[in-house]
Amino acid sequence: MDCRACPSIRGEARISPGPIIWQSPLWIVDHAYPTSLPGWVVIEPRRHVEELHALTAGEWADYAVLLPAVVTALRDVTGCAKEYVVCLAEAEGFKHIHFHVVPRMADQPESLTGPRVFGYLNPAPGEEVPAERVTALSEQLTARLRELLG
Repeated sequence: MDCRACPSIRGEARISPGPIIWQSPLWIVDHAYPTSLPGWVVIEPRRHVEELHALTAGEWADYAVLLPAVVTALRDVTGCAKEYVVCLAEAEGFKHIHFHVVPRMADQPESLTGPRVFGYLNPAPGEEVPAERVTALSEQLTARLRELLG
């Protein structure tokens, strides 16, 4: 199996330079990387699953509580005007289901809104969000999620 998410979720080969933002028994929240958009997070099931229909009722129930909290925390921490939620899981090495939760900033250029927001992923070297900023945002999101989820 060629899954880059599983080792990152287990903490063996982290993709994000920051800490995991949130962990429940079934899901994790992590900062996407590399991206040039601060606050772009992903929600991933802890177990390897490649199709939405393969998620269990328990996973869906936990996700239904987690997603609104993540959206609220993202808005509170980044000040975004809107949030996007996208699930495709088709990229090579990333077929593990993951939901992108993306801040849409008020001053975001029109050329990077809607589906074009994916232009922020995999930026040229040196244009990614610095590791220190990813860490700081991750810690702020963790603190806000603790307030929201207990």
